[in-house]
Amino acid sequence: MTSTRINRHLNAPRASVYRALLDARAVAKWMVPTGMTSHVHTFDAREGGSFRISLTYDTPTGAGKTTAQTDTFHGRFVKLVPNELVLEVVEFETADPAMRGEMTISIALADADGGTDIVAVHDGLPRGLSAADNETGWHMSLAKLAALVESS
Repeated sequence: MTSTRINRHLNAPRASVYRALLDARAVAKWMVPTGMTSHVHTFDAREGGSFRISLTYDTPTGAGKTTAQTDTFHGRFVKLVPNELVLEVVEFETADPAMRGEMTISIALADADGGTDIVAVHDGLPRGLSAADNETGWHMSLAKLAALVESS
């Protein structure tokens, strides 16, 4: 199992960033790599709460994990520390054994330089998921998060 770790500075207060991590409408806008569209099916942002999200490629690629064009995943919020930490466990909905297994995502927030430093760690990537591709997707998503919270 592999991991990715992404650091990024956001020019927004921690409270704004934390809200965007737990708001279904915001998540649909930022937690999606470029070239994909997000659909949030369910989203219960509380410890023990669950969520289910589909990411669909804008152009058919045949690279989807759930269907030829879609990655659907579900998960649960394990720990929420207001304005500091979101810890969740996620799993792709897939028939591909190389893409199966629970992954842990930890997003930590800290005050820094008039804004927020974010550290996103994605542990337990399935063997079929390239760490480089996962890292690229996270960079794209965090850029969208930055655009969302920095414009508020």
